[in-house]
Amino acid sequence: MSACVLGSLALGYHPLWNRARQLAGMVLYATAMATDEPAPPAAGAHLLRTLQDLWSARSPPLLICAQTRPLLDDLLEQAAPGAPSIAVRGDWLSDPALCARVQAARQRGLRLVWRGGLGQFPQAGLADCFECSLLTLRPKDAVAAWQTARATDPARPALAGHICEHITHRALMAHCLDHDRAQALAGWPAQDILRRLQHRRAQQPAQAVILKLLQAIDAEQSLETFEDILGEDPLLAYRFLASANSAALDLRTGISSLRRGLVMMGCLALRRWLAELRPDASTDPDMQPVRRAMVLRARLAAGLLDTGVGNELRSDIYLCGLLAQLDQLLGEPQDSILRRLPLSERIHQATVLRTGPYSAGLQMACALEGDDASAIGPLCATFAMELEQVNRTLLRVLSGQEVPAPAPGH
Repeated sequence: MSACVLGSLALGYHPLWNRARQLAGMVLYATAMATDEPAPPAAGAHLLRTLQDLWSARSPPLLICAQTRPLLDDLLEQAAPGAPSIAVRGDWLSDPALCARVQAARQRGLRLVWRGGLGQFPQAGLADCFECSLLTLRPKDAVAAWQTARATDPARPALAGHICEHITHRALMAHCLDHDRAQALAGWPAQDILRRLQHRRAQQPAQAVILKLLQAIDAEQSLETFEDILGEDPLLAYRFLASANSAALDLRTGISSLRRGLVMMGCLALRRWLAELRPDASTDPDMQPVRRAMVLRARLAAGLLDTGVGNELRSDIYLCGLLAQLDQLLGEPQDSILRRLPLSERIHQATVLRTGPYSAGLQMACALEGDDASAIGPLCATFAMELEQVNRTLLRVLSGQEVPAPAPGH
């Protein structure tokens, strides 16, 4: 039955980023699909059971946002203490029946999060049911909140302890996290950050990833470990392939994979190359969520197309997802960037033309980001993908993400 439920829901996600710009958890958006088949009974219970099977103690903390009322009702009625946190839309609380479910769920020990706009919090009696809020914050709302906070209690940040979503500007992000000490942001203003950082060190690989790879070399770890670390930064992977190919001009065929480049370059040359990159590497913390989101997209794309393919093909699909947004990092047309490397034509087809065998995984991985599920059904139909399998892949990849231990003071 759980497979049936996963085939009737459109799932999406947003990573939660804390003040250290590190992954703090995941928001899982769940929307009941409009189909000719009747909705499965107890959909919330089966979704929770599936999450229990896939999640482990090392998986990120999870916040479920039901986008449809029947699913929310079922989650509130069926969830047991210890289940993921559940968000409740504030505009639905005008229904007394939902208020009763919320109060009963809280009495059972569930962790509930109120979701809505700033300044629309529930009344005192109901507000006690929620641990915090998931706030949709528009710039003008934030300004009003800051003015009110300064007038009433200047020492207390207006957003302390809350989660903010749909933040699209870097300045607003910084004020929410750094000034008002919000608990986390759902999603990240990547586009605005990249626009502001182009022609600066956004074009440089992350110093932290370079140091991690240098440490792995010094510890004489495996080639697979080196490849995995290179795949944690799209710019580092791109520059590595460019360097490996420039040093191997006498080869009959170019170097089109990280693994082959590592074999050809060798540890000593790799270490020298990394040491040359290190002084100019990026240390901008605002770029950490940008890079990690690109890595997550690559893992999803590879997972969605992984139907027993070999390691070489799986790595090529991953590389396609990893390099899919180089144009945003480098400020150049994607076609021009990819033509500098002897990559497989399938990567060019998927990232530039949106065609070819890798396109299905890449387009679906992009569609799963955020709370808008409108593209998921059409993409499943276009590429003959099973919704149940798409959702299971998404949950498996999300459950495998590592959440760093919080730094002191965060």
